[in-house]
Amino acid sequence: MATMNVSLPDAMKEWVEQQVETGRYANSSDVVRDLVRKEQERARQQADFDRVVAEALDSPRHSYTKDELLDLVMKRAEAAIAKREKR
Repeated sequence: MATMNVSLPDAMKEWVEQQVETGRYANSSDVVRDLVRKEQERARQQADFDRVVAEALDSPRHSYTKDELLDLVMKRAEAAIAKREKR
């Protein structure tokens, strides 16, 4: 595993240390790894959302109402999230 040094403001450093003190994490590296994993998942979900919106807008049916488009996007996003959670 690679090593990386990270500089944090005092308040963030204290927050990371508090997370370790609660016992939720073994050390500060575990906290950072968890945050990175969560951000990666959030970015994947955003990309899925953007893709679904683009597909809907590129669809031959150009007469989506805002509610129909939002419903379509939400259903596809929820399906993508459910699929990832099963992994």
